[in-house]
Amino acid sequence: MTVHFIGAGPGAPDLLTLRGRDIIASCPVCLYAGSLVPEAILAHCPDGAQIVNTAPMDLDAIIETIKAADAAGQDVARLHSGDLSVWSAMGEQMRRLRAEGIDVSVTPGVPAFAAAAAALGAELTLPGLAQSVVLTRTSGRASSMPDGETLANFGATGATLAIHLSIQNLARVVEELTPHYGADCPVAIVFRASWPDQQIIRSTLAAVQGALPDGITRTALILVGHAIGGEGFDESCLYAADYDRRYRPQTADSPWSEWQHGDD
Repeated sequence: MTVHFIGAGPGAPDLLTLRGRDIIASCPVCLYAGSLVPEAILAHCPDGAQIVNTAPMDLDAIIETIKAADAAGQDVARLHSGDLSVWSAMGEQMRRLRAEGIDVSVTPGVPAFAAAAAALGAELTLPGLAQSVVLTRTSGRASSMPDGETLANFGATGATLAIHLSIQNLARVVEELTPHYGADCPVAIVFRASWPDQQIIRSTLAAVQGALPDGITRTALILVGHAIGGEGFDESCLYAADYDRRYRPQTADSPWSEWQHGDD
């Protein structure tokens, strides 16, 4: 028996990976975060599957449900929104399951920041503007932030910031980042990226608070940085005619030894 943690993507049902779809279809038990995972994804569950919405459940109840499936020899698909590597609460579940001797696997999903960037038609790492993306958040009820992980510290780098779970702290975001990026720095807020009711607000640090529509109080990602504007960036050398391509393989299947020392 295995518990398969699956990143269900940002919202659009067709942004589920093929691997995730196939695992869901093979599991007689499915636990999903009902407040964030669209019900259309549950259509991949096999007929007669036990489908459990974990939104009203605490951690103990979730683990007990999984242990019951384990006792019955049933694999479990455990669905979380976005990708499991950030803010999924997967770690605390896996710790308990491993202590119970229950096998686990992890299948990645499309993260919210990637869906937001796609909605904007934006590359977050433009030459001469930003070459790093910081995924962060502000302190909330569920989790506090370590002392060194402040918006001001990240802002000092000039990187593109993808600020999750913080739309309710927008005033603080503006206050802490304006000294580092400038009042005219581009900002984009993407509400429910990839969902049918997706909304995009493009603004600047100076004006974004006034531009935010009423009613957007959760499930919105804040992107801050000069790459968001997509202006005044350099062209990379990647496709320049005189670029030395000796380390670029001709195909995805080229052996490492072939292209590491080749002359392409």
